[in-house]
Amino acid sequence: MFLFAMGFLLAILQPSTGQFPRACANTESLLRKECCPPWDGDGSPCGELSSRGFCQNILLSQAPLGPQFPFSGVDDREDWPSVFYNRTCKCEGNFMGFNCGECKFGFSGLNCTERQLRTRRNIFQLTTSEKNRFLAYLNLAKNTPSQDYVIATGTYIQMNNGSNPTFRNINVYDLFVWMHYYASRDTLLGGSNVWRDIDFAHEAPGFLPWHRAFLLLWEREIQKITGDENFTIPYWDWRDAEDCVVCTDEYMGGRHPTNPNLLSPASFFSSWQVICTRSEEYNSREALCNATSEGPILRNPGNNDKSRTPRLPSSAEVEFCLSLTQYESGSMDKMANYSFRNTLEGFADPRTAISNISQSGLHNALHIYMNGSMSQVQGSANDPIFVLHHAFVD
Repeated sequence: MFLFAMGFLLAILQPSTGQFPRACANTESLLRKECCPPWDGDGSPCGELSSRGFCQNILLSQAPLGPQFPFSGVDDREDWPSVFYNRTCKCEGNFMGFNCGECKFGFSGLNCTERQLRTRRNIFQLTTSEKNRFLAYLNLAKNTPSQDYVIATGTYIQMNNGSNPTFRNINVYDLFVWMHYYASRDTLLGGSNVWRDIDFAHEAPGFLPWHRAFLLLWEREIQKITGDENFTIPYWDWRDAEDCVVCTDEYMGGRHPTNPNLLSPASFFSSWQVICTRSEEYNSREALCNATSEGPILRNPGNNDKSRTPRLPSSAEVEFCLSLTQYESGSMDKMANYSFRNTLEGFADPRTAISNISQSGLHNALHIYMNGSMSQVQGSANDPIFVLHHAFVD
């Protein structure tokens, strides 16, 4: 699973900064299996005339696969993005993006040569205007169509091997909800058969770098639609919290006065519709989530299974995790012992670092504690608390 997760991460970072660039979501690109769009600055593929990059065959790892996924050639995410494209832009220097039209993270300027340091801040240390701007940016992202990316509503086979593309527009916020779903969804094996024991973004060494790239891309897209190049996602420091202190109408939405599973109508998050939460339905239809609205955000913090997650994580547990010296160990999955990644992800006891999948610690504890949309892995990014949580994990 490590190879799958890291392969997916590398595909996002280079050569493609998104799942499906709009410029390549067409029959010609899919049949040629090439995604090398022109850069607007000079009109050449990958900005080659300006030495930003060039079109090349993708490079795939030749390392043997692990035992966690006993299939080959059945999932579009294997050796990403080779099922859809085997030639993409290879960007040079500090350029990145599906057409090498952007700067790598941490760089800015006309030629991407200027170092730029951005700092994520505790949401409770933002001024009222800064906090309100952050909330407004999230709402803007939820209501702004993505200009650069689309989502796939069918598998490559369902697209008749590229000759019948099925893609759909999506707003900027839901683009990332869908990406998180797509990385963690089940594998469709044909008929009623699915393989559930696979996740390209969790339960493996790629968990932390995948989510880091994910957040950086999310920040970048919000920077683009707002014109605020200094925007960063704030974090919620949940160590030793007695309850969900961000669950107020001033912040991420309070509790509904008559239905504890819903958000307060005083929060504009209460009007948001979730997507990609019905995995069993998609599996039964042998279909992908097509971003159709599926109802309001669900959240009932603290009313979770106490035998699994009795409380929010403590400072002592975080400090113990940070004292671990091995990033990864053993089986490199949720059964790994003394693994920093597995302990932080929450499959190992945060006091001993011994795997215990009957409990949910650290990162996992927050998801379970929220007892609603956040507690469903595939659709967890629907709840905007997700970004605060993962910014703190990062």
